[in-house]
Amino acid sequence: MVQASLFSQLASVNPALSACLRETAEYLAAPTATRLSEEQRALALGIARRLVGDAADLLGGAVDSLALWDDWSRQGLPGAAQLAAQCFARAEEHRWREQSAELGSEIGVPAPQGATDVAAPASAPGDDPLSDIDRCYLALRIADRRRFDALGHPGIAIDDLDPELFRSLLLDIAAWALVRSGKDPAHAAALGEAVRGALAQHDPARGIDAAATAYHAALSAIGAQSDSAAAAIARHDWPALIALAAAAQKYRYADMALALITAEPAQLAPLLAPLLRDHGALAPLEGSLAMLTNRAVASAAPDDYAAALQARAAAFGDEGGAR
Repeated sequence: MVQASLFSQLASVNPALSACLRETAEYLAAPTATRLSEEQRALALGIARRLVGDAADLLGGAVDSLALWDDWSRQGLPGAAQLAAQCFARAEEHRWREQSAELGSEIGVPAPQGATDVAAPASAPGDDPLSDIDRCYLALRIADRRRFDALGHPGIAIDDLDPELFRSLLLDIAAWALVRSGKDPAHAAALGEAVRGALAQHDPARGIDAAATAYHAALSAIGAQSDSAAAAIARHDWPALIALAAAAQKYRYADMALALITAEPAQLAPLLAPLLRDHGALAPLEGSLAMLTNRAVASAAPDDYAAALQARAAAFGDEGGAR
């Protein structure tokens, strides 16, 4: 079981992140120029488009997904405020990982201390099976791969969505289709059944959060989670690091990704304290994050000081306002 989303907590103490999330929501609601970079806008919109298309396709022929996106891209997404944090977090994680790939960082299967060597794919009946750790790591990589489309563009896997957010998205899509059909009662019934069927297909056990928990548990069984996290940092294997950190603190993968990306250098050690023993292992992580342009760290204060003041005032709470 994972804790509630960190997005709102992170935004309340990070004015730059708060501004980025607000601007992402505004952009998805009415795609116009914002202070987000062109790359960030394109990624967020593309991730939203693929998510909406995947959800619409689950409703079968009841929804014209191309017409749906054509309409929503002009009029704005009805659930923009709810989708903004998910799309922004996924976009920022992708930018980070792409940067590492461009710098030639290798990503390989970690070989934690005390674990068996990484096995090659079985090619003969006599080959040894994968170890539990290798199997869990492979499951993590498969769950991560589901977060991309066939062309390698980043997306959000349906099974990674919060059930309530998924339900809300489906209902928005079905409502759009119903209005398009003239609010025909028969079509409403068909759409209702399509939504029910799509919800029944939602399986968080196939998602990256479940894979992260299983991988962390397999490593913890032999006390290798800390060494594996250090190895993941050294290899720039950010999916493995994010997964282990998220599982160690019982947060969602997307929450932990955004927490790492928006953290100040001094915040990384406390953030990863439940996982890492050697803080010296953080150097490659700090260096990689420092090179990510337009990163929403708290020190990158936005020029919207009203929003910054509101975020700071919220951190004081009711008692501070009463003094």
